[in-house]
Amino acid sequence: MTFVERLEDRLLSNPRADRVKDVAALTRRSMRSKRGSFRAEGPQNVREAVRLAHAESPAPGLPRLDAVYVTLQELDRHPGIAADLAALADRGDVFVRAVTPEVLAAMTDAVTPQGMLAVCRFASVSSDDDVARALGAARLVGVLVRVQDPGNAGTVIRTADAAGADAVLCTPGTVDPFNPKSVRSSAGSLFHVPVFTGAELAGVVAAAREHGMGVLAADGYATVTVSELADAAVLRAAGTPSGNVAYPLEQPTAWLFGNEAQGLSEAEVAAADVSVAVPLYGAAESLNVATAATVCLYASVQAQRRIADR
Repeated sequence: MTFVERLEDRLLSNPRADRVKDVAALTRRSMRSKRGSFRAEGPQNVREAVRLAHAESPAPGLPRLDAVYVTLQELDRHPGIAADLAALADRGDVFVRAVTPEVLAAMTDAVTPQGMLAVCRFASVSSDDDVARALGAARLVGVLVRVQDPGNAGTVIRTADAAGADAVLCTPGTVDPFNPKSVRSSAGSLFHVPVFTGAELAGVVAAAREHGMGVLAADGYATVTVSELADAAVLRAAGTPSGNVAYPLEQPTAWLFGNEAQGLSEAEVAAADVSVAVPLYGAAESLNVATAATVCLYASVQAQRRIADR
């Protein structure tokens, strides 16, 4: 019997089944915290979760795949995912179950379910030692400080992944990055870059400095701009004196990104080595936090790569 035939033979078709209710309950943060699990929806998230499950030595802090629920129609559209899932199921590493579209709709809060979803276990930061390990050999880290919008959180995680950052840390008061909307916005990046929650800002700053990392606060009111730091880094990479600059952007760095409405508090800005603004050349009052994070993280990684490539 083939893998698909085995799935067809045990098709889950009751939207009111206990298993369906258990997966649907992961919409609530309290239930995610209780179970240490979250839901990752859509082919992109499932593909990356499955690839990570096949990895021989995944990085510490990345999620672990427990189960996949998929409609037969969606499985037929993604033969690569189907083959990888079959290998995992045959080894007994992951629970895989075919479901009807009605069951999948009952499992998710998405307006338009995408045909498959994964249930994964997450890692979380609970002590200063965990923070220190996350920052141990890091060169670039994003820190979400009281960021509230799940879409923003997911987009920053996606940006951090694209920029090659080593981790994303979330302080208390930040939206749960394993919220279904955050997970969808991350577009699979949760399975590439370690994301930790519950990281106290004081512990993050202390661990960053202990490991030789600078701490920069993204602050729209700062007098130093990321453009100035980036220009100075270009000059240094070319062997040209860059003058008296506030911060060498090629240095290992932890960036602090604050709340959408309030930004970083005075105390949070003061905790950093330097506060840095993204310059506004047009009439816009401010930038979305995820957009500002993109500018800052890419400025850092470009400066770091210039030095590494010399």
